[in-house]
Amino acid sequence: MSEAKAKIKVTLIKSPIGTIEKHRACVRGLGLRRLNSSAVLEDTPAVRGMINRVNYLVKFEAA
Repeated sequence: MSEAKAKIKVTLIKSPIGTIEKHRACVRGLGLRRLNSSAVLEDTPAVRGMINRVNYLVKFEAA
């Protein structure tokens, strides 16, 4: 039996140009490419950590 994992929808709302390289890497790691692009990801501690690091660039909600 597999349990359904919670999902998070993440949307890039601010450009990562001019930000720290690690923050740009987190944005790419979340699967976001351009402004207003969205990705639906599993709610894991790693994903939460990346969202927390770039919280000023993204908007997130339960999917």
